[in-house]
Amino acid sequence: AAGRPSPCVLGIDLGTTSVKAALLVGAERGLVVAESCSRETQAHTSSLEAGPQGMEQNVQRIVRALNECLAALPRQQLQRVSHIGISGQMHGIVFWKKDKGCTWTECGTGPTFEPEEVSHLITWQDGRCSPTFLSSLPLPQAHISLATGFGCATVYWYLKKSPDFLKSYDAAGTIHDYVVAMLCDLKKPLMSVQNAASWGYFNSRNKSWNTDILKKSGFPVHLLPEVGDPGNIAGRTICAWHGIPKGAKVGIALGDFQCSVYSCLTERTDAVLNISTSAQLTISMPQGFQPPETPDPSSAITYFPYFNGDYLAVAASLNGGNVLATFVDMVARWAEDLGLQVQESAIYTKIIKAALAQNDSKLSVHPTIFGERHIPEQLASVTNIAVSDLSLGHVTRALCRGIVENLCSMLPVQRLMETGVRRILGSGSALARNEVLRQEVERIFPFPVIYGKDVDAAVGAAMVM
Repeated sequence: AAGRPSPCVLGIDLGTTSVKAALLVGAERGLVVAESCSRETQAHTSSLEAGPQGMEQNVQRIVRALNECLAALPRQQLQRVSHIGISGQMHGIVFWKKDKGCTWTECGTGPTFEPEEVSHLITWQDGRCSPTFLSSLPLPQAHISLATGFGCATVYWYLKKSPDFLKSYDAAGTIHDYVVAMLCDLKKPLMSVQNAASWGYFNSRNKSWNTDILKKSGFPVHLLPEVGDPGNIAGRTICAWHGIPKGAKVGIALGDFQCSVYSCLTERTDAVLNISTSAQLTISMPQGFQPPETPDPSSAITYFPYFNGDYLAVAASLNGGNVLATFVDMVARWAEDLGLQVQESAIYTKIIKAALAQNDSKLSVHPTIFGERHIPEQLASVTNIAVSDLSLGHVTRALCRGIVENLCSMLPVQRLMETGVRRILGSGSALARNEVLRQEVERIFPFPVIYGKDVDAAVGAAMVM
């Protein structure tokens, strides 16, 4: 109706370190971000059972950060929200009691929920499942190799190391599945194919858990959520949450990676190159593509379920901006050992300036200082060392090239061409801040590169709705 304010869509991303909320409104050129807010969760907590290998977060703190985000958004726009899309870290797991998952209370901005009988979130970074432990588990019928930090692997760990823990709960999901279940008062958690594939023991072809394999080994299959397609509605809000109308539609929780890609990928012929702490190169697979029946542990490519039955092929490197950060830290320590104090931010500026003055470097740096999932034992190396290439500029230039070449070795240019890639969308903080890295991207990839495409999971989650 004329004069009536247009509805808003709320996107939420529950990240590893922060929660982000974005309000999108309709405009002539589609949805645009009207408001956004981010809050650090400061939720990391020690793991009593798993010790130093454990990586856990306090769910109360995550929900508190979520509440702070929503309280900071304009109330008049929240009152116009018709749909909510939620994304988050896919592999992690949280347990709760179905009838006691939360309590609804009044706060300054309206009703909100507080976690009640809920475990810590065991995150995707959790390291409690050693290679030996993982090899003792039944072989999944799935296209993604099982790894520590995956939801099902964590359940197996509790089953073998602390079975009483599991008896306290009758529901489980990712942190974003939990939030959706609380908002909609779901009697059984509902999980997207994206999150299920990231838990292990899930067959993406027939969209079902490996129930027979799991039951045989005593796995508590009653904890597994029901699974639905990403983009579907999970339910409606049962309260006027922070002023968002009761009855607003809430989507099934989505993978943060898929939402990040969705926020910037507009053409099937685009590849997304993201270099932040780590690095990813992503392409859309042709319609109708199905991943192999069983995983190839030595493959550098993972196939992630996307939207509308499509898949993304992802080269996910553990070595990105963190390699440069380690190099800067090393230079700072050397300077300190020599009795000099230099700020790391000043080192960054100077090494990039020095590398810009060196157009080329014969040095060859293989920068995998953090290993890679498909070859964890292969660490970093430097070869082709000549006296003429020992300046800071030469080394930095070679290091930046090595980061891009490593990613390119995982998903080669030939493969991109065969898939029909025509341009690359460059994103991520390391790429934005480092001109040398951008030069090396353009030198190595024979495609036009478009920068400034900000990947944003909260925006992507809203766009899906």
